[in-house]
Amino acid sequence: MTIGQVLNGVKLAAELAPGLAQKTVGGLEYDSRRVGKDFLFFAFPGSRVDGARFAADALRRGAAAVVSELPRPDDFAGAWIQVDHGRQALARAALNFYEHPDRRVAFTGVTGTNGKTTTSYLIDAILRQAGFVTGLIGTIEYRIAGEARPAPNTTPESLDVIRMASELETRGGRQFIMEVSSHALALGRVFGIQFHTAVFTNLTRDHLDFHRSMEEYAAAKRLLFSPVGSPPPQWAVLNADDAASRGMTGAAKTLWYGAESQIRAEGVRGDFSGLHFELVFEGARQSIESRLNGRINVMNILAAAGAALSYGLNLETIAKGVAACRAVPGRFETIDEGQPFGVVVDYAHTDDALRNVIQVARELARGRVITLFGCGGDRDRSKRPLMGMAAAELSDFVVLTSDNPRSEDPLDIMNDAMVGIRRYDTPHVAEPDREKAIRIAIGEAKPGDVVLLAGKGHETYQVLKDRTIHFDDRETARAVLRELDGSGKSE
Repeated sequence: MTIGQVLNGVKLAAELAPGLAQKTVGGLEYDSRRVGKDFLFFAFPGSRVDGARFAADALRRGAAAVVSELPRPDDFAGAWIQVDHGRQALARAALNFYEHPDRRVAFTGVTGTNGKTTTSYLIDAILRQAGFVTGLIGTIEYRIAGEARPAPNTTPESLDVIRMASELETRGGRQFIMEVSSHALALGRVFGIQFHTAVFTNLTRDHLDFHRSMEEYAAAKRLLFSPVGSPPPQWAVLNADDAASRGMTGAAKTLWYGAESQIRAEGVRGDFSGLHFELVFEGARQSIESRLNGRINVMNILAAAGAALSYGLNLETIAKGVAACRAVPGRFETIDEGQPFGVVVDYAHTDDALRNVIQVARELARGRVITLFGCGGDRDRSKRPLMGMAAAELSDFVVLTSDNPRSEDPLDIMNDAMVGIRRYDTPHVAEPDREKAIRIAIGEAKPGDVVLLAGKGHETYQVLKDRTIHFDDRETARAVLRELDGSGKSE
């Protein structure tokens, strides 16, 4: 395939020279370290490191040309192709180079503030139950035809998405499920991709360090349903209980889910063993049993059911897929070492998510709810007191600690959250050392209580100012619990 063919449909600042347009492309890359002979290297302007700085390195490694929205540097000796939008150009080029796998592989995109990961896992489980070979991209991991890979970003660059979809196709896969973050939508990481089904979970306050307002945040989410550069999805699956769903229009067909909606749950029962309810759709009923906990997961199951229905699957297959979906790592994940109280790890890192997960803990507790949480550094400061308020309002005891402080002082972050905690008289402790804080939270528990360790979920690291260290809430909780005797007290 030639450069002209690869860049077909890309908005160029100037027409390609005939000799350059006819040159054969060996591959595409945005990381100069992976460039090979006759590759097109895409150089993005960044907030920290400008990709154009690596153009010379790409040229030395054999790049045929550099593609960038920036003008050519005076000291650059190779071929330079200026485009209107770098990431949109990469997306279009990747689709052309890999011959549009989205036309043969059905893409399901899941977006929203909370519930994306669990909903994606549920959809994947249902589709696999139906006999499909699937791909899955999300916060926890990437999975191609059953092979798990690390997930550096919730939604990777378009080139990686298209490359994995193409690989899935070669391995017999026809279903590709992905979490689609607001960052990815705003930056153009899914630009031009044709989605079969788009799922919306909910919209609550988050990422306002990146999106300057809730309106801008919602507008980014809408791009999955009313995209630029590709037709809208064939199906939209929308949360009837969230007002923001009314703006997620554009799809040819829509399925609604919610408490009293087109797809709904009746007779919901739940305990630490999981959920039981009747799934109702257009007069038909199906018993659902899930190992997931809490009413918040009822909505995730309904959303996943909607996606499955968009592919024509029946309710019995949906029920089998839901039953086959084990607990999602770090999403209300229970830690059981035989102690007489519950310990749960969850990724909740917004005030709305924290409220939801504390309410789930409240439904399951026979005693008190003890909540440990922290707030991330270098992120939206305004949500910190809101998280403090959520924890203090709904919990019986609060342990405030550090999360991923990044470049900020952990004590400054905790002071922001403490403003919200002090709005209530809830007993609380502040301990910046997360391991010590977990010991305090578990040490406070009595039989029948539920200890909620919120914020980091599946993460196995903690990002400090000068380094990243290994830290896993689940490992730490298990180690503390193993020091306890059967009564729940230290030996």
